[in-house]
Amino acid sequence: MRYEQIDKSLFIKNRKNFTDKMKPSSLAVFNANDIYPIGADSTMPFQQNRDLFYLSGVDQEEAILVLFPDAPKPEHREMLFLTETNPHIAVWEGEKLTKEKAFEVSGIKTVYWLQDFEKVFFEVMSQCDTIYFNTNEHYRANVQTETRDERFIKKTKEKYPAHQVAKSNPILQRLRSVKDPIELDLMQKACDITEKAFSRALKFTKPGVWEHEIEAEYWHEMIRNRSRGFAYTPIIASGNNANVLHYTENDQQCKAGDLILIDTGAEYANYSSDMTRTIPVSGKYSDRQKQIYNAVNRVKKEATKWLVPGTIWAEYHKEVGKLMTSELLDLGLLDKADVQNENPDWPAYKKYFMHGTAHNIGLDTHDYGILTEPMKENQVFTVEPGIYLPDEGFGIRLEDDVVIQEKGEPFNLMRNIPIEIGEIEEIMNS
Repeated sequence: MRYEQIDKSLFIKNRKNFTDKMKPSSLAVFNANDIYPIGADSTMPFQQNRDLFYLSGVDQEEAILVLFPDAPKPEHREMLFLTETNPHIAVWEGEKLTKEKAFEVSGIKTVYWLQDFEKVFFEVMSQCDTIYFNTNEHYRANVQTETRDERFIKKTKEKYPAHQVAKSNPILQRLRSVKDPIELDLMQKACDITEKAFSRALKFTKPGVWEHEIEAEYWHEMIRNRSRGFAYTPIIASGNNANVLHYTENDQQCKAGDLILIDTGAEYANYSSDMTRTIPVSGKYSDRQKQIYNAVNRVKKEATKWLVPGTIWAEYHKEVGKLMTSELLDLGLLDKADVQNENPDWPAYKKYFMHGTAHNIGLDTHDYGILTEPMKENQVFTVEPGIYLPDEGFGIRLEDDVVIQEKGEPFNLMRNIPIEIGEIEEIMNS
């Protein structure tokens, strides 16, 4: 693993929190992600199932975690099943986790090789009444590939049809949304790497560079700081490309006078950061660009103040809509008649700001969190208002990652990343 080893106390605590929520006489199973093929003998780089990682710290393919807190045998209450390493695997792929190293990483004492899974699993299934299956129920999930967990669910239901079934996801939605101090430190590291990459990009950008060259500057700085790379597909959108919300081609040349919307974030130890800044290709904003930029920045600052314990996500977006409506009226982009006659399901401000302002972030860029429940201390949200003006050839979005505090305003994990116009212009012209 590229990142520094995480204190296993995090995973011990996470498993304890999860098993405390399980029904009596039940067990839960979590499978690693597959390695997905591209074609011929090529595969995509492996990324671990975030739920398994959250509960074990194991960052290796084909791993299985079984939790059975009421197991008659104490050694069966927490079990890891791993691929047995051997000299051939070590030569071709590198060494896999040994049983001793797996304990160092996870704090789990009982580690079996995968060849023993069916035998041990049959034994523990004969001793429990309920099995918790792991499913992806994120509100934005749109998975078309059958996962390892899904194949396991089908096979297990066929073999053990009399067992009761429960879902691990509702438990994990709540647990994973509230971050442990160790997790917050890892997310801060991801944000710090993003800051270094952004500073490099600021100094590199000038008229004539290409969007993908800026992307390359990011890659260089992230990887040299022990990140695997981008936490999500980067958006480097110059000029009118910024008005395509999910623009990822990054293949256009940056022209003098244009703005570049940069929506990027480094990952670190599987944890995400998510930053957006909008910078001037020539190192100076025009008066009109400053006018729109400052309006977006004001909305961002005021919207951040609403991210406090007890806030309901849907109500938060309504309040942010009011802030944006006020700014758009002041800018003359909306008039009072637009607001008076607006469709409540698609308010007038949506013409210029059509996306949401906040989402949970953590192990996933759009992380777990039940959005109908009040916000809680130590949840981490993005704040990302924007104004998009295709007729004027630019769009501006600003985004930070903030931690909800028990009292006062959220703590900004991106507090060291330049955002004010003067800061950005000074760096670009230094």
